[in-house]
Amino acid sequence: MTTKSPSSELNKQEKHTFSVLVENRFGVLSRVAGLFSTRGYNIDSLVVSPTENKNYSRMTVVTHGDDAILEQIQKQLNKLVEVVQVTDLTGSGFVSRELMLLKVRCAENRSEIIQIAGVFKANIVNVQKDSLVIEVTGSTEKLDAFEALMTSYGIIELARTGKVALSRSTLPTELE
Repeated sequence: MTTKSPSSELNKQEKHTFSVLVENRFGVLSRVAGLFSTRGYNIDSLVVSPTENKNYSRMTVVTHGDDAILEQIQKQLNKLVEVVQVTDLTGSGFVSRELMLLKVRCAENRSEIIQIAGVFKANIVNVQKDSLVIEVTGSTEKLDAFEALMTSYGIIELARTGKVALSRSTLPTELE
């Protein structure tokens, strides 16, 4: 008899990025979030914004699970009436970015923090006597690394947008 350890089960859980084109109507976000919560699926990141066509919005949903769960998520999303198209961007060529605003203490180490921000191509968007607000954009890993470096200086607060993503193709993401 073979037993699986919890850590081996977690290793099979892959993160996936879904682009979900939906009708731009009241309640769609609630229905999509409800789909995840009623089935016990976790949303790691969710971003909703209008598209170039005012009748549609694009949801970028980052979630994780094994192959069966991820397939079920895609099938369940496709069953929602307001969902026009679901595209699993994972494994294909896609571009993704995230935005973070981070407020950090900077009593006597202001220039050091500004120098680190420069290495990350971050922007200082607010300066106060004892703090800076820094805007960082890039991959999730880049933002995680910047946040880790700022921890020792004293992060006052931070906000992250979550991942937005589009396919690299010249075709719209939904036509991939």
